[in-house]
Amino acid sequence: MRIITAALDLFGEHGVNGTSLQMIADALGVTKAAVYHQYPAKDDIVVAAIEVELAKVEAALDAAEAEESPPRARALVLAQVIDLAVERRTMVSAVQHDPVVVRLLAHHEPFRQLMARLSAVLTGPDPTVDRRVRAAMVSAALGGAVTQPLVADLDDEALARHLLTLAEQLLALPG
Repeated sequence: MRIITAALDLFGEHGVNGTSLQMIADALGVTKAAVYHQYPAKDDIVVAAIEVELAKVEAALDAAEAEESPPRARALVLAQVIDLAVERRTMVSAVQHDPVVVRLLAHHEPFRQLMARLSAVLTGPDPTVDRRVRAAMVSAALGGAVTQPLVADLDDEALARHLLTLAEQLLALPG
């Protein structure tokens, strides 16, 4: 787990392409061979790091899917996903814009299944065109907003509060 923690920090700071195995080894105070011993390729580290972050989204989805009320489920998952995105602003940027991450996620079935579950919660039991477009806009806006220089000076709590209010309005959730 130490390798993944170090990799996540470095990926957030330098992107995946800008992070070498040597940088990860140096951050841990070990040899590159020690990193290779646990992860035979850099892509394996990237996937493992992404899975750590996705586990947090999965936990939010599990809680939301346990809700009997679809509007409450949407509100719950939205609040938790916003908190995660704000807390991990630099990782959000890496996930969205790094070509290595984009390529790996495009073929990573657990990620695709998780995104399908998230979409289902956000659109509710009746995924009309309107609800699907609203959910798509919220998803795109959240990823862009947390990494936007216009809000870089906002503390996490203020940014999360504003994003939640606007996302609830866009999804037509009770605020």
